[in-house]
Amino acid sequence: MRPRSGTRGEKVPTAPSANPAVDTAAVTALLERGRTLSTPVLRAAVDRLAPPMDTVAAYHFGWIDAHGRPADGDGGKAVRPALALLSAEVAGAAPEVGIPGAVAVELVHNFSLLHDDLMDGDEQRRHRDTVWKVHGPAQAILVGDALFALANEILLELGTVEAGRATRRLTTATRKLIDGQAQDISYEHRERVTVEECLEMEGNKTGALLACAVSIGAVLGGADDRTADTLEAYGYHLGLAFQAVDDLLGIWGDPESTGKQTWSDLRQRKKSLPVVAALAAGGPASQRLGELLAADAKSNDFDSFSEEEFATRAALIEEAGGREWTSQEARRQHGTAVEALDRVDMPERVRAQLVALADFVVVRKR
Repeated sequence: MRPRSGTRGEKVPTAPSANPAVDTAAVTALLERGRTLSTPVLRAAVDRLAPPMDTVAAYHFGWIDAHGRPADGDGGKAVRPALALLSAEVAGAAPEVGIPGAVAVELVHNFSLLHDDLMDGDEQRRHRDTVWKVHGPAQAILVGDALFALANEILLELGTVEAGRATRRLTTATRKLIDGQAQDISYEHRERVTVEECLEMEGNKTGALLACAVSIGAVLGGADDRTADTLEAYGYHLGLAFQAVDDLLGIWGDPESTGKQTWSDLRQRKKSLPVVAALAAGGPASQRLGELLAADAKSNDFDSFSEEEFATRAALIEEAGGREWTSQEARRQHGTAVEALDRVDMPERVRAQLVALADFVVVRKR
């Protein structure tokens, strides 16, 4: 797809077109290692919470069902813990050194999910009702706040210089994540958002915490700031690739795989990358899409739209090129992330594993 001039004159950049081949066995092993090593510490952290927050958090993580019975629910992909353990190995430390960082990042990630679900009105996550739907908005807010506090406790209790450095990186990433969420919400009420604004928002909302995940283990392992900063560059661009794929799944994802409604992002009027790129592309489909979305913003009946009405908007986004551009942007950000690894001295095995995780992010279906 050639670069196109947007309706406000911005350029939509060209991106590479080839999907990477994924080493499925390697990725599965890395994700399972991240989950296996971090989950006991994560459970112990949640057990510190006072009732009923401990139960509410356990439900969110999929450890119990809505009635408090033990469950083996979907606890998420575990990409962030996997990255934190690998980053410890970049510094020459054992992967176990990265466990406190892995748990801290996972706690912050889930703090953000609890609040996001409430703000977005999402009723489903990981194939079950969201916390606010089961336990109410107040508990969702309080448990989210508690998880953020726990994340800092887990790191600061280590009592080392490295733990202090890691905590600073985590709190900075959290502040950027919150910046991104605020931008995302504000964009829902704007008729036009530029591609550059959308990428900045997604870099804050998703890139910052993934960047922290892939540097925090290295910092705990004694890596210098230059190494940690370069790893953060990998994580930041990986986060942009991750979010681009999320944006595709938010419109065209299979609910059986994503655990969310069809046309999820369209229902929330999100100015995600496919929408913004389609509006910037120009042409009849882009113009018609802009007219429909402008009317939607003023509509009092938006919540009662039919599946066909959402399907029409998704088709216009695709016809205008928004779907293809976003897919290419995910691959472009993937390439930039992988290139950053060349600036860090690390064992070839660890580099290959970081590349494998990056490949997985671009081709995942959930």
